[in-house]
Amino acid sequence: MTVYLVGAGPGDPSLLTLRGAEVLASADVVVYDRLSVASLLDLAPPNAERISVGKQPGGPRTSQEDINALLVARGQAGQQVVRLKGGDPFVFARGGEEAAALAAAGVAFEVVPGITSAVAVPAYAGIPVTMRYSSTSFTVVTGHEDPAKGEGSVNWEAVAALGGTVVVLMGAVRCRAICDRIIAGGMAPETPAAAVQWGTRPNQRTLRATLATLADFDPQPPATIVIGEVAAADLAWFENRPLFGRRIVVTRAQPQAAAMAAELRRRGAEAIELPAIAFEPPEDHDRLARAAAEAGSYDWVVFTSPTGVARFFEHLRDARSLGGVRVAAIGPGTAAALADRNVVADLIPEKYVAESLLEALSNEVGPERPGRVLIPRAETARDVLPDGLAAAGWDVDVVPAYRTVAPAPDPDAAALLADAEVITFTSSSTVTNFTDTYGTTAVPEVVATIGPVTSATTRSRGLEVGIEATDHTVDGLIAALEDYFTR
Repeated sequence: MTVYLVGAGPGDPSLLTLRGAEVLASADVVVYDRLSVASLLDLAPPNAERISVGKQPGGPRTSQEDINALLVARGQAGQQVVRLKGGDPFVFARGGEEAAALAAAGVAFEVVPGITSAVAVPAYAGIPVTMRYSSTSFTVVTGHEDPAKGEGSVNWEAVAALGGTVVVLMGAVRCRAICDRIIAGGMAPETPAAAVQWGTRPNQRTLRATLATLADFDPQPPATIVIGEVAAADLAWFENRPLFGRRIVVTRAQPQAAAMAAELRRRGAEAIELPAIAFEPPEDHDRLARAAAEAGSYDWVVFTSPTGVARFFEHLRDARSLGGVRVAAIGPGTAAALADRNVVADLIPEKYVAESLLEALSNEVGPERPGRVLIPRAETARDVLPDGLAAAGWDVDVVPAYRTVAPAPDPDAAALLADAEVITFTSSSTVTNFTDTYGTTAVPEVVATIGPVTSATTRSRGLEVGIEATDHTVDGLIAALEDYFTR
C-alpha cells in the first residue's frame, strides 16, 4: 500500500484538492496535524483510524522522529495511510523529512500538493502577492527561526534587499524582531504590512499597518505576514460575506445538515453540525411496501418531506404505477426530491405548511368529489392534514415511512455551543430532541426557526424566537439569517 503526504490547504476545507479528497476517501489511517480542519476528517471512511500528531504550544508534542516511525510502520503493515498536513506538505511542513524516512525504509509514498497559505491567505484577505508594475516577485520566508538570536539560515538583510513582496509564515510570535531586522536591512519603515490571522477560516482577521507598526497590533498565531506595496491593497471579499464570522448551529439530520452547513459556509459562517434528529425505518416495514405497490389505486399521493419521498421510492418497484396518480409536495424541498426521481409535483401550496396544503388540495379537487389519498410520512407527525381531508370526505391512508429519533449526545457539544451565536431549528422534532438532549440552557442566545409551527414548539419549551423564516424553506431560513445580521 501507499503513504500519501497530503496538503490540506490553509484552513478552508473547500480548498482541498480533488486528489486529496480522493485518497482520503479510501484511507485506512489518517495521521493529521493540529491545524488541519476537523471537517476534512469526515471525508475518510467512518471506520478509518484517525491519529492526531499535532504540536500544541505548551501541550503534548509528538516528535518528528515518532511521526516518521509511525508512517513507516503503518506503511509496512500494508495500510493505506494519509498524512494530512496544513498548507502544502513541502512548504515549511517537514513533508520532505517524512518522504525521506519513507524512501529510506522502502515504503511507497505519493506527495499530494496542497494550496500553500503563502498565496491563499493573502488572497482571502484581498491582498495579491504580485501586482504588475509594483511587485513583480514575492519571497516566502519562515518566521520560525528567532532573528534576535542571530541564528538560523534566514538572511533577513538579504530578504529586505530583494524587493517585491515578502511573505512570512509562522512569524507572528517573532513579528517585532523580524520587522526590525528587515528595517535594519534597508526596507523603509513606512512600507505597507499586514498580518492575516486564521486565514481562509470564518474567524479570519486582517491587521493592516506598516513595517514599523505591525508588531504594535500584536498578531497572534497562526498568522501570515505580508510586507510590501501590495499589503496596502484592500480587495476584501472573504470578510465581506453576509454571515462572515457568525457561529451557527445546524440541528438537521445528516446528510441534510451537511448541505445546509455548506450553504452557510459559502456565506461566510462557521457552521456547527450538531444533528438533533436521525431517521430510522418504521416498525411496520411491510405497510409502506404494500402502499407503494398499490400506488396506482390512489387519486393523490401527498409527500410532506424529502425523507418521505426517499423512503417511498425505495419501495416503488415501477414508476409507471404513478401514471394516473396526482402528486402533491408540501414545499420546494420536497418537490426537488421528487424531481430527482423524475416526478414533477402537480401541487405545491403557497405556504409550506400542512394547513396551506390542506386548503390547496381542497381547492384543487373541490368538495363535490373527494378522492382517495395516500400520505407517506413520519411515524409521529401533526394530524392537521389527514384529519382535515378525512373531515372533508376523503378516503385517507396515512402510512409511516420513517421514524424520527434522537441521536446519541455529542460529547463535544458543550464546547461547540459555548461560543455559538445562533441555533437553527428546521422542524419541531429538532426542537424537542435538542432540548431533551442538551437542555434549554445550552441553547445559544439567538434562535432561528424555519416557520410558525417550529416557532410554536420552540416557545412551548420556554425559548424566545429571534428569527423566523418568511419563506418556510432552508433557503428562506438562511435568507432570514442574512437579513437579521445585516440589520
